[in-house]
Amino acid sequence: MGASGWDYITGYDGDAEAALRTLQARVFQEQYGDGARYRSLQDLYADEEFMGEEGTHTILDIDRVVATDAPPTQSGIADYGTLRPLALSRVVHHFGADRPTVEQYEELAAAAHEAASHEEHERSLFGECQMRWTGYYIVLYSDDRPTHLGIFGFSGD
Repeated sequence: MGASGWDYITGYDGDAEAALRTLQARVFQEQYGDGARYRSLQDLYADEEFMGEEGTHTILDIDRVVATDAPPTQSGIADYGTLRPLALSRVVHHFGADRPTVEQYEELAAAAHEAASHEEHERSLFGECQMRWTGYYIVLYSDDRPTHLGIFGFSGD
């Protein structure tokens, strides 16, 4: 099926794990809410063959938040399925500030989606995610308060 990039903006109240779970509930409802294939997120995760071989190519492929902003490694089995904060130095690199807004994230996400070449994509915000089955989050601000997370990553091979 190939690799699939995904990105989302979701509300944030200071708990990245809670924001991830809320986002996953929303995406599950959008993808599987008719109950035809899975009745719950737990049913989806119980389908180890599907999740292990194909996955959903969405945020549902991420199962936990880790505190480290160190990039994941291919040899680190524990790094698969993780969501981690983008290092502050990389946030400043892309946004020119340490407190980016939702609007700034949307602009950089649009530019990443429109990247005309592989090189442009690699230099974009989404190029930060070099390992499949992982993702990053960035705390986004409104009126100097953290209000949202910008979340992006890749699933698939």
